[in-house]
Amino acid sequence: MQVFSNPSSSPVTDAYVRQDLPFTLKDVRSAIPDRCFEPSTARSLSYFFFDIGIIAGLIAIAAYLDSWLFFPIFWFAQGTMFWALFVVGHDCGHGSFSKHKWLNNLIGHLSHSPILVPFHGWRISHRTHHANTGNIETDESWYPVTEAQYAEMEFLEKLMRFYLPLLAYPLYLFRRSPGKEGSHFLPSSSLFKPSERNGIIVSTVCWLAMVGFLAALTSQFGFLFLLKYYLGGYLVFVIWLDLVTFLHHTEDDIPWYRGEDWYFLKGALSTIDRDYGIFNPIHHDIGTHVAHHIFSNMPHYRLKEATEAIKPVLGRYYRKSNEPIWKSFFKSYFACHFVADSGSKIYYQSPHDR
Repeated sequence: MQVFSNPSSSPVTDAYVRQDLPFTLKDVRSAIPDRCFEPSTARSLSYFFFDIGIIAGLIAIAAYLDSWLFFPIFWFAQGTMFWALFVVGHDCGHGSFSKHKWLNNLIGHLSHSPILVPFHGWRISHRTHHANTGNIETDESWYPVTEAQYAEMEFLEKLMRFYLPLLAYPLYLFRRSPGKEGSHFLPSSSLFKPSERNGIIVSTVCWLAMVGFLAALTSQFGFLFLLKYYLGGYLVFVIWLDLVTFLHHTEDDIPWYRGEDWYFLKGALSTIDRDYGIFNPIHHDIGTHVAHHIFSNMPHYRLKEATEAIKPVLGRYYRKSNEPIWKSFFKSYFACHFVADSGSKIYYQSPHDR
């Protein structure tokens, strides 16, 4: 693994002293070919229709076989493709799907509403995450709590965050992360500006329409039908989403910053590329994450080329793990619970170390 060096044996460095990187955002941008920032609408649409086609084909096969021996296989495959579809909508949220805002919004809703994600609510909170990555005070998702906050967390909150993290996402949509208030569904939420509220209403209505559709299916065909053809796959999708986003930013040697020691590029490098093996092309190389955090307006199919271009510039500040995903997850699961209450450059700690 290539990592940042931790210059101290202590997880806390001298408080609030800014240390600049040996390169600038302009240096990194200059290394990337201009074509990496040019989305192809046709290519982007091909990924969307391919994912939809695979999902439809899987449902048809499951309905034809109607076998409990096949349904676990179907759930895993369907949930994996739900996750792939989410990643297509993720490009839409960043405006990297196409140059057309209306098309980004349309495909974003068509990608996210069927998997119960409110597109605009997610898009805006995700934008906040990208603008504040690595900042313990203002980041939006999978940021660490302080040791004092950890000690004061209620049982249910601690259970979902630290012991059942792969099931946390639906709750996050309603309650956000620890220490933050608001909902991804309510236009009045502090997440959103007044000018964004109409978009939130549209996304919430689309979400409610999908819930209504699922309720109608259940009423017509019974809960077992819903379990077989949707809920099983949806659960796998949630696990995929939480697993990948957890591993994007959770590692015991990823630095977090406070105050003046944080700035955008420095925070954007508080992430890590990971190798998901055969799943890399299936979920559209979402594990190639460092370049994405520096320039989120690049389409997913340009990220590998951009990553190779910026490696010489980033040097030791580029981070990648090639260890098995399950190993990375369990290592971070046990090692990453909270950070120190003070200090400007800090690292995850665990109560198991005390």
